[in-house]
Amino acid sequence: MAPLPAASSSAPMATPSIISAMLRTSRRASDLIFSPGRLPQVEANGQLIAVKIPTVDILSAEDTARIAADLIGGNKQAVEKLREQGSCDISYSLPKLSRFRVNIFTQRGSCAIVMRVIPSTVPTFEDLHLPPQLHDLTKLRNGIVLVTGPTGSGKSSTLAAILDEVNEQQAIHILTIEDPIEFLHSHKKATVHQRELHSDTPSFALALRAALRQAPKMILVGEMRDRETIEIALEAAETGHLVLSTLHTVDASKTIERIVGVFPLGDQHVIRARFSKTFRYVVSQRLAPRRDGEGRVAVIEILKSTMRTREYVERGESEGKTLIDAMRDGETEGMQTFDGELERLVRAGTLDLETAITYSTNSGNLRLLLADLLEESANAVSKKARHTPNAKTTLDGIEIER
Repeated sequence: MAPLPAASSSAPMATPSIISAMLRTSRRASDLIFSPGRLPQVEANGQLIAVKIPTVDILSAEDTARIAADLIGGNKQAVEKLREQGSCDISYSLPKLSRFRVNIFTQRGSCAIVMRVIPSTVPTFEDLHLPPQLHDLTKLRNGIVLVTGPTGSGKSSTLAAILDEVNEQQAIHILTIEDPIEFLHSHKKATVHQRELHSDTPSFALALRAALRQAPKMILVGEMRDRETIEIALEAAETGHLVLSTLHTVDASKTIERIVGVFPLGDQHVIRARFSKTFRYVVSQRLAPRRDGEGRVAVIEILKSTMRTREYVERGESEGKTLIDAMRDGETEGMQTFDGELERLVRAGTLDLETAITYSTNSGNLRLLLADLLEESANAVSKKARHTPNAKTTLDGIEIER
């Protein structure tokens, strides 16, 4: 890749001004995207919106490279990583406006940029409408808590809310290892230290191993990326630490398989046994568009450590013994499944039927749960069809459109 150009004084508008203008287009902006051949774009409610800014035309490769250079600034490690690996992650902030998690990557020989908008304040459980039983996470003393879901499903926000509640209530040492740092946590009742990959530590694994000598009670690891990080996280949980982290998996069952599958076949039984004893919660989430069009709602699945779920994790799922069944049967203990939550949200009028089925884990199972509503919907359509006049009628033998 060619060297990134320095910011040009002939640019039609400074990068901070472009970003500010993009943020003003929607209060629900979650991402800003700069791509050659496109106008700057904002993602809001899961949809991309082109932003027309005076003096800013369709972006060229030179434009995106210049914006990338402005965002990277003097971060030599980011420049080196972009050149050697084709992408880099950085944080960027506009004072008194917003902070961003930025990924700059190369495609077809040019730069493209995705900026995730980070709220200026740490979200609360109430802000995110998290299930009340998740307050129990803040009382844990050891073990592993994983928050999983696809990119953009709100994992970081959920972890931030959990950490902030602990920060408010407990006088303990909290250590975070992030790439990059997203939410800024001030010292409250707890003392919070936040370490950023590349600027403060070269890897998650090294920072996590060092954390064992830094006396934290809670360790937040931005992502379980590799075998070494998972292994040290297990060790930390086994030695009395509470470890919170994220994984890009679609549900609780796939999370277990992802953790175990990182290890060689000969080690998997031991890892299953260790993970079954150390995990406390697996919280999986998906964001689905609301029926009223006012943003998205978090659909959350909760797997909790109980005697039954620990057994299924250790021995693996088999015919008639699945984690979904255990979660469904464990509702009184605070567990819930995606399909059960989707059913509840449809009946509450928050989601429509088609959206719920699209986001379900097992669409056939959800259809059974909503069989009465599907029947009502079908009957309503049938009744409407019977009472709607034909689209065409005949007048004096000539067929005309109504």
